[in-house]
Amino acid sequence: MLQPLKILLVDHDKDMASITKNFLVSRGYSVIICYDGDEALHFYNKELLDLVLINVDIPIISGPELVKEIKKKGGNVPIILFGTSPRHDTVLKALKSGADEFLARPISMEELGLRIEILYKKSKEAENKKPIYIFGNYILDCLHHVLIFNKDSEKKLTPKEFDLFVVLCQYMNRIVERSKILDLVWKSDNYFNARSLDVYISKLRKKIRNDPRVKIENVHGVGYRLVVYS
Repeated sequence: MLQPLKILLVDHDKDMASITKNFLVSRGYSVIICYDGDEALHFYNKELLDLVLINVDIPIISGPELVKEIKKKGGNVPIILFGTSPRHDTVLKALKSGADEFLARPISMEELGLRIEILYKKSKEAENKKPIYIFGNYILDCLHHVLIFNKDSEKKLTPKEFDLFVVLCQYMNRIVERSKILDLVWKSDNYFNARSLDVYISKLRKKIRNDPRVKIENVHGVGYRLVVYS
């Protein structure tokens, strides 16, 4: 069974946050609410998210500044900023921060749901078309499904090895829950696939052992992360 998309909603307006969360949950999303930028950044650092909704006027760390901090982490999570001000400079500031969209309130819940659906779909399509991922001395060639070491040595990957590498690369330096990996790569979270995942992680570790800076770490009871140490 596929997991629901996990959305972080950052909004100091508790009433509107509650209304928005209830609507999104009714659409099948999992929603976590934070009420200020500092709380949201702390939560972002420990959770794997599919999309972030941020009010531009949140306290402690403003919406645009929070977007910049998230982008510094290197993640590709889609971000929507929203606010009550339709002023041109507000919109420009929001988009310059790195947000994918700016929405002016009031906005209907139906339109918000549609915007989320479209943006998430676009972000996944763009990610899937990415030709290469670079980590340490390795290059994952997504066109030819090979792992390249030091730009010359190539290793052909099986379909499962490649799919698993892509998921870990998409969330570089962040923990990917076992259940999410199983959903994305095996399309099913059951005992046999879970054991298969462990086997494939061992295979991938052998393929990256030539660069000691690159590790696939097991976060006990949670999942795995692909890490590049300096």
